[in-house]
Amino acid sequence: MMCPICKKPADLSPRNRFRPFCSERCQMIDLGTWASGDYKVEGSQAADNEHHDDLKKRRLLN
Repeated sequence: MMCPICKKPADLSPRNRFRPFCSERCQMIDLGTWASGDYKVEGSQAADNEHHDDLKKRRLLN
């Protein structure tokens, strides 16, 4: 398998504690990308509206 960050071969055996990445460097790059909010999972418009409505209700109750 290829490392999702640098595209070099990555060892998927238990010997590689950074799998599915090839190295700690690539693992940390991926973690930083998640932490900065650059990766996003898109939801449906209905789910987004429900979430917004829940937030409004919580504000009114507090």
